[in-house]
Amino acid sequence: MMKNYVSYLSHKYASKWLVFGIDLSFVLITFLLAYLIRFNFTLNFDLQHLIMQLPFLMVVASCSFYLVGSFKSVIRHTGFTDVINLFKSIMLMSGICVALVFLNRTINILPSFTIPLSIIVMHALLSFVLLASSRLVFKMAFKYLNCKLNASKRVLIYGAADSGIVTYNALVSNINASFQVVSFIDDNPKKNGKKINGIPILNSTQITNSYIELNNIDEIVVASQSLTSVKLMHLVDKLIDSNVKITKVPPIEQWINGELSTKQIKQVQIEDLLGRAPIEINNPNLLNEFRGETVIVTGAAGSIGSELAKQLSNFDVKELILVDQAESPLYDVQQDLKRAGKYNFTAIVADIRDNSRLDSIFQRHKPTMVFHAAAYKHVPLMEQTPYEAIKINVHGTKLLADTASRYHVKKFVFVSTDKAVNPTSVMGATKRMAEMYISCLQKESKTKFITTRFGNVLGSNGSVIPLFKKQIENGGPLTLTHQEITRYFMTIPEASQLVLEAGTMGKGGEIFIFDMGESVKIFDLAKNMIKLSGLRYPEDIDIKITGLRPGEKLYEELLANGENTLSTYHKKIMISKTRELLYDKVKLEIEELCKINRFQNNNIVMKMKRIIPEYKSNNSDYEKFDKQVQNYKKSKNLSINSTEKAYKNL
Repeated sequence: MMKNYVSYLSHKYASKWLVFGIDLSFVLITFLLAYLIRFNFTLNFDLQHLIMQLPFLMVVASCSFYLVGSFKSVIRHTGFTDVINLFKSIMLMSGICVALVFLNRTINILPSFTIPLSIIVMHALLSFVLLASSRLVFKMAFKYLNCKLNASKRVLIYGAADSGIVTYNALVSNINASFQVVSFIDDNPKKNGKKINGIPILNSTQITNSYIELNNIDEIVVASQSLTSVKLMHLVDKLIDSNVKITKVPPIEQWINGELSTKQIKQVQIEDLLGRAPIEINNPNLLNEFRGETVIVTGAAGSIGSELAKQLSNFDVKELILVDQAESPLYDVQQDLKRAGKYNFTAIVADIRDNSRLDSIFQRHKPTMVFHAAAYKHVPLMEQTPYEAIKINVHGTKLLADTASRYHVKKFVFVSTDKAVNPTSVMGATKRMAEMYISCLQKESKTKFITTRFGNVLGSNGSVIPLFKKQIENGGPLTLTHQEITRYFMTIPEASQLVLEAGTMGKGGEIFIFDMGESVKIFDLAKNMIKLSGLRYPEDIDIKITGLRPGEKLYEELLANGENTLSTYHKKIMISKTRELLYDKVKLEIEELCKINRFQNNNIVMKMKRIIPEYKSNNSDYEKFDKQVQNYKKSKNLSINSTEKAYKNL
């Protein structure tokens, strides 16, 4: 046991005492060198006096090093603080020598013992330079040999500002993995051609597949905090044929105690590429809008509904009512809110198609605002079961809107979809019909009915990105319905912010849409996801084209034919100026549709097409009804191109 303890002490303390001994050796060498310089590199000085001074110098230097502790630093991690400690040690040593020399001259204890002051000054300078430079040389040699002898990653750092320098320090100081930074990348022309710690700064245009291959680059670390998703997407697209890995440094606020750890540098996710400049909603009226209100959120267990619940819980609402028929997901939302310290809510398992259940909820809680996010949204599934789509998306919305109107709710915000624009599917048509019904109800109700439209939501249940991730994990292939298909994307928090803003901005009867940027080609999205997973297309994972699904569009739209937009006080948010409806007739026909739907007859789709003239099925069995609707119009001597006349005669 004693042997193990001695072994432990030797391993723990051997290195610092070795540094202590080397430092003392350098001090003696520089002392001799100072004498040589002082006497023009001749031996015209008293060697006997020099030999007497060496033990004295060793004692003084030992005391100085020990008191300051400059020998205790880890040499391979020498930094500015360690150099300062060296300076303190040398100054203390020189100060003691000067004091003792003056003391000896004053009291004349050893007349023959003296050190010229010029020798002390030169010795201090030489000692500091030699000790500091020796540490720097050792540090550089260690890093060089470590990179040469150990397998190291050759990396580029995108960003030569403060975040890039912090990333560089984190990489080269990592003890668990070896990194060799080949160059920095920065688009600032003023930095082009300059160097940081001897490492060149290149422009992003210089980073090509041939550069990556020629320099054996393993990884590009994106350290820039201001790099836009467009530039990041361009970088990934440009290097899609190379084997380089692209990682990203997290935002500064996520660093641990203000310091970056290499463990925090993560692989770039596809969400990083799809994000755009977010819509910033900084409306102080939101606080006043929801203060003291009793708010119902339907579909509260879904992607949008749960985020709405999370954001609304941060306001000073009187009570938040969360309604969903999915018990387990609603329980999860309930627990998430409790963990966040929110208790101003009530979770209710209920079906919005149950009129008496809705009535009891409204009677008991007396809500003043409703956010309606409950819906069936999967296009192919709803194409197979129009009965269910109408039952929840149309009839459920109708019952909820009627109940809200009957109980004099102040505002009713309906969450719609871009698939309701010029619908080609049953799901899109039912959402458009729900929009039309609440528009009709607006004409006879004191409740303000407001609609929001937006595209696909990143990370929502059933969306394409989680599907692609699962397929990549399973080894592929990725399934894509069409090579030219495009979609708009937005984040869940952003979509929810839009819905809340609409609740504040809306005066009743509006359909809010917003600038979603450029649509994304899903084929390119699939290739980028394969690339970001460290794999290659098509060598590692292929993409299989399966053909458009029933009711699916090649591209989505935000405005229907004949619709225009009006601006709002927010440059990214607009109001759709829809065509006029024959409200009484449309409302009556939608009510009739809900009654007929009870018989579960697929001919109900024919009725939907008559109510929504722009509804044209795509890649669906219901395309046959389009011809029948056209023949119906012709038999009534209606112009196919006249939508308004069609409404008057249907």
